[in-house]
Parts: sequence; structure tokens; C-alpha cells
Amino acid sequence: WILSVSKVGLCCCVPGVCRYPLGMSGGQIQDEDISASSQWSESTAARYGRLDFEEGDGAWCPEITVEPDNLKEFLQIDLRSLHFITLVGTQGRHAGGIGNEFAQMYKIKYSRDGSRWISWRNRQGEQVIEGNRNTYDIVLKDLEPPIIARFVRFMPVTDHSMNVCMRVELYGCEWLDGLVSYNAPAGEQMNLPSFPVYVNDSVYDGAGLGQLTDGVFGLDDFTSSHVYKAWPGYDYVGWSNESFPGGYVEIMFEFDRIRNFTTMKVHCSNMFSHHVKAFRQVLCHFRSESDWEPSPLLFSPAVDEENPSARFVTVSLANHMASAIKCQFYFADTWMLFSEITFQSDTAMYNTTLAPPKAGLPPNIPPAHTHSRSTLPSPEDDPTHKVDDSNTRILIGCLVAIIFILVAIIVIMLWRQVWQKMLEKASRRMLDDELITSLSIQSETFVYNHNQHTPTPPRRPPTPVNSVCSLCDVPASTSAAASKSTTATVAQDGVPHYAEADVVNLQGVTGSNTYAIPALTMDLLSGKDVAVEEFPRKMLTFKEKLGEGQFGEVHLCEAEGMQKFMDKEFLFDVPEDQLVLVAVKMLRSDANKNARSDFLKEIKIMSRLKDPNIIRLLAVCICSDPLCMITEYMENGDLNQFLSRHEPEGQLALISNAPTVSFSNLCYMAAQIASGMKYLSSLNFVHRDLATRNCLVGKNFTIKIADFGMSRNLYSGDYYRIQGRAVLPIRWMSWESILLGKFTTASDVWAFGVTLWEILNFCKEQPYSQLTDEQVIENTGEFFRDQKRQIYLPQPGLCPDSLYKMMLSCWRRNTKERPSFQEIHRALLE
Repeated sequence: WILSVSKVGLCCCVPGVCRYPLGMSGGQIQDEDISASSQWSESTAARYGRLDFEEGDGAWCPEITVEPDNLKEFLQIDLRSLHFITLVGTQGRHAGGIGNEFAQMYKIKYSRDGSRWISWRNRQGEQVIEGNRNTYDIVLKDLEPPIIARFVRFMPVTDHSMNVCMRVELYGCEWLDGLVSYNAPAGEQMNLPSFPVYVNDSVYDGAGLGQLTDGVFGLDDFTSSHVYKAWPGYDYVGWSNESFPGGYVEIMFEFDRIRNFTTMKVHCSNMFSHHVKAFRQVLCHFRSESDWEPSPLLFSPAVDEENPSARFVTVSLANHMASAIKCQFYFADTWMLFSEITFQSDTAMYNTTLAPPKAGLPPNIPPAHTHSRSTLPSPEDDPTHKVDDSNTRILIGCLVAIIFILVAIIVIMLWRQVWQKMLEKASRRMLDDELITSLSIQSETFVYNHNQHTPTPPRRPPTPVNSVCSLCDVPASTSAAASKSTTATVAQDGVPHYAEADVVNLQGVTGSNTYAIPALTMDLLSGKDVAVEEFPRKMLTFKEKLGEGQFGEVHLCEAEGMQKFMDKEFLFDVPEDQLVLVAVKMLRSDANKNARSDFLKEIKIMSRLKDPNIIRLLAVCICSDPLCMITEYMENGDLNQFLSRHEPEGQLALISNAPTVSFSNLCYMAAQIASGMKYLSSLNFVHRDLATRNCLVGKNFTIKIADFGMSRNLYSGDYYRIQGRAVLPIRWMSWESILLGKFTTASDVWAFGVTLWEILNFCKEQPYSQLTDEQVIENTGEFFRDQKRQIYLPQPGLCPDSLYKMMLSCWRRNTKERPSFQEIHRALLE
């Protein structure tokens, strides 16, 4: 196989996913990269303008009083490389109650090269951002639209003369496309019979980037918009073929350096009822140095005149090396509308046999903030340098002090674990105080209160890291061997609760375990051999990489002669001479011992799972590296993608000629999922990530439960990342799983209710799509308090009252009151 290390993924430019602090509060941004126009004193210099820090005099403060017409004072941050910035945070100077300065308003300027500065404007053209109202609260503001920049300036604004001080943070992720500008013709106006549609690039920043890189993908109906108070057509940039005699629109893209390009993804409208279609073909020219290559690349996508949905068209760029690309998009109809264009470029190639590249972080995790600096030789590198004996004594003393500090940290960590177990038995009223939060669902402003000294401050909410309680206190890399015992605890509500100490946590290739298995069950399995055969690697043919995780990859392959390796009780619906489609989970050859041990344990467990609605382990390749397990794969892919390509039966489907799925078949698929979960619950296994993305679809609407979802970039937005800890599917998780870390069959029942909601919505919408991740966590606090303020998922249009009542029963606060999978399966069959 030839595998490549991709430098970009779609998730890196999606505002809802790209929201990581870039290092002001965490310290990754160095002092020398923070500067200012002036400073009131040495103790209020730019380096003290870090969010939630109280060093120096507590903040950055300019030298002079800020006047209404004076915008010369600024705090500047150098990120050392281009970043996609979606969110900013500000705070005033509190200084333990002594400070009383803050910026009520501010503006932002940004630059990609340090020479040309651009004033940020929101989608309504306004520059001024509402800031702080006191000295202690952190106020977070979404940047709509996001910006792509290396340098960012915060400029305090006042409506009267006043002293201001600021602490700030930037949130986003590294911009890995490498795209620094594009040049496209101005968008036009489409005159529909009922109203005009403006498809111009309204957020173009004048320096080469705009709506085609803002991370917002247009809706199927281009006359609607994701953006509140936007005009029809806002999400798209479009052109009419009447304005282009040559029959094409030319867009030129400039990049930061020469790159090896693999694909270009263009998000297009295909609403042919309004004479709008994706492009008929595209002709791309490449420039590596100063000259354009003589031979352009021609790509013609399949023309779709049946499905009006917007879609990404993937253009293969055949590994061309270039620093600029000029593409001519040819019209397939009267209009052509684009909402987003992204590029994928490789930096390394590997030629191996089933051996994955030794990649670092998976593409859905932004790299750590790094700095490129030339390193001067240290005195220790000079062979003529003589060590002073007094310096040696100082160094030894420092090392001894560091050792004592490390020992103290270890003792504190051990005591913290004991203390947490004691706290779990304390009154739930204490937890209630920690759940109080000042997030507002109707507002895009989030306020975190950090003051505990003022007379009447708002109560301090938990930050997203602490909101997930004990679940987050166990790092994702915890060894399975350290979490075994032979007894399971029972929670206060009487439901069996397999705590972290009572289950075997297996670090799968996705970087997180799927099944929570009682340690007693694992002990019983430990003495048995793997009940599957070794499969020859040479009989596997690579088709597609389905996903990757912290410890390995998942590939779609064709297996030759797989029928000969199967036991008699499992029958393939495929002739013996025909290739079988399989999924291959592959552990990286450089994985650590714990990951290898967990991989072998997962094989043992998977080999024991034999149910028609659970993905089967077919064979293994464990005689040599890389270790592989070969499982079934269903030809129609996962249920989420399958349903999103279909429509419910009805008049709309007839008009659009879209493929349909009947209501009875939806119930049939849901019943199969319930049946598979009934089997797992009979073994006391807890899935912990039940969702449509983890269900595969075969012939005749056959469903089998799998666990590939977390490894796929496509679903990165379904998981909430706790910094340095776990990745959690919080929109599918029960309140007790999020807040208390309890995973039981009852929590799987909750996830089944959400999965059923997805199915009846044809997976057209993410659960709680109107809520941010933080607001989803806040809503679980409402379930805990049970004061009738919790938000439930709404009843889908296709859903009868009886099925919606079943969903609501799955989301009951008391775990004992939720139905069992046996009851759910019986009800769905009826």
C-alpha cells in the first residue's frame, strides 16, 4: 500500500469544532510573542495580558488614558503561523479586588504577514465588539465570520475617557490548508420570481480570503442560511453563465509555500429546480516556482440530476507540486454556487506493506502551539567551557528541590484520588452548587465568573473541563491492567454501575474503548485462546481508509478466499470465488505495550460476540506487525450516511426523485439495533458510543452494531474534547455518564433514544444542534436538578406519539425507570 500523511482535514476549518485555546492562558504563547503599543508600567506590560492570570499588576494596561477617538493603543499576539480563529475571550484587571479597569468595547485587527492589517467586521459590517462589564468575568465572543491570521491586535474602545486594562485569549486551531489568498470574480444577484438572491462574497476581507474559507457550508436550499438575520443566498458565492462568455469561472489560489496537492473539495449547490448545478468540469493549472506548468489537469465529476442536495465535490489533484493553483470551473447550467473550497496536501509518502505511517496526532486534533526559532549553541556545547564548582552546587541543589517537588505532587495526586471517592458519597447538594452556570442559550456571549472576593459576585460555574466530573479525572491513556477487580459496585439508585476500577478499559485503535466489560468477565476470558484463524496479509487488497485514531487505523479492504477461513455457523451471502468486503483494524507498529495488550484483549472479546446484529470478527493477522483484526463490513456503509442520502416516502420524494426508506423499514432497523443491544446487555457489556455512525447497513436494511465512528474525521464534530483527557459523544450521553462518569446498560438505553431520534430524522440534523457543547453539558445539569427546565429533543415529524413516548422513557432521570432493551425490542416489533 502507498499511504500518505495528510496535513489537513475538513474539521480544521469548521467553527463548531475548531475552538481550542491557543496559548495565552496555557503558556504556549511565549512572552516575546506578546507586545503592545505602550504600557503603563513594567508590571502592566504586554506579557501580563494573559486571560485568567494575575501576575504582575494583573493585566496589560496602556500608558495613557484611552479616548473615544484614539484607537492607537493595542495588545498584539504573534501566533508564529497562520491560525483559524473562531472565538476570543477578554477580562479586565481584578488583582485580588484592587484593580477596577476593563474594556467595555474593543476592536480587532489582524494580519497574515505582519505588514497589511485588516479590521475585523461581523456579518452585519460592525467592527466594535462588546467587552466586559466588570473586572473579574471572562467574556467569550464568537467571531462571525472567523479569521485566518498570524498576528492579532486587541484595540480597546471607549465612549468616554477612561483607564482600561485587558487580559485576552484566542481560540481556534492551526490553519493547515496553507491557503493565504484567492482571487475570484465578484458574486452576482439572482432574480427569482418571488425575491432577489444575493450570492456575493460578503465577508471577503480585502486581502484575499473570505466566504469560501469561513467554514460555513451552505444549506441544500441556497435561499436559506445558517446565519441569523442573513439575506437569501448569504452562504454562497455564485455566478451566471450569461456573464462569462467562455463558459467558465476562473479562481486563483495562492499558498504559503510549494505543496504536494492530493485533492480539492468544493462545496456546491445542486438545486437544479432553480437552474443551479455543480460544475460540469474543472481545468486546473499549477505553478510551482514562477512559471505555470504547460499541461493542466482536467476533472469531470458525475452530473447528478436526481438529488438536489448540496454536496462536496472532491477533485483529484494527482499529487501536483505547486504554490499556486488556477482553476476554471465550467458551468453545467445557468448558475454555479460555491460555499466552501478546501485543499488537502501531503508532506510525506510511505511505501509499506500494511504498515501505517508513524504519524503524530490524528488530523482531528489540532497540533500543539510551536515556535520555529534558530537555536544558539549553549555553553555546555563548547568543549572549552569550564564548569564553575559553585554553579555545580547550585545545580545539584535545584535537582534535589525538583525531586522533592515531584514526590509532593505524586502524594497529592494519590490523595486526590482517595478524596474524590469520598466526595462521590457526599450529599448531591454539593454537586448542585457546582452545576450552576451563567451560560445563556439565546446569547452568543459566554461569561465565566472567577471572582471569590467581591461582596456579591455571580456564583462561579464549572469550566467545561470540570463539568464532566469524575469521567474526566481518568486520563485516556489509563492502562487496562491498572483498572481490574473482581467485584462491581452498585450505585445509590440500585442500578449496577461499572466504575473505572471495575471494568477493563481497552485502548482501541481509535484512542478510546468502546465496550465497558466487567473485570470478572474479562478474567474468565483471559485463559482462553483466540477463536479465530490467522489470515494471510497478501490476500487483503486496500480500498479506502475509513478512519484513524491515536493507536492505529481502520481500512476498508477486499479479502480473497475469506469464506475458507470462516466457521460453519457463520455463512457469507457471497459466492466462494467472489471478494468479500471487510474492515481491517490495524495497530501501529510503534504502539506501546499497553496498546498492544489491549488490542489482543479486544480480539479475544470480539471473537466471543456472536449475534446477527453485532459486527463479527472474521480473522486476525497477529503473527507479525502490524497487528490486524478483520471484521465484517456492510456494503451500504454506516447508517448515518445511508439515511442522510435517503428521504421519507411522500410527495417531496416523488418530486425530487430521491431514494426513499419507508417508516416500517425505519422501525425494522431500529428493532435490529435494539436486538443487538439486548444481546450485549445480556453479557453485561456496555457499548458507551451507540449512535447511527456506529451502525452499519447491509442488504435488505440489515443492521449490525460496530465501533468505527470515533476514528472518522467525518464525525469529529460529534465528539467533545476534554483538553488532555477524553473525547466524549456528549450529545448521546446520559446525564449520569457526563456528570458522574457512570456507564451502565441504562446509559446505553439513553443513547438508543437519541439514536432512534436520529433515525426518524433521517440523520439530517445533529442532536441538540441548536445548543453548543457547553450548553449541552449545562442541560445535563438541569436533568440532575430535575426542576422541569431540562431541554428534550423534539418529536420528529415522522414520529408517532407512541414512539416519542418511548424516546422520552429512555431519557428519564431515574435509571431504574428507563425501559430495558428487551422491552424496547418487543415494543418495536409490535
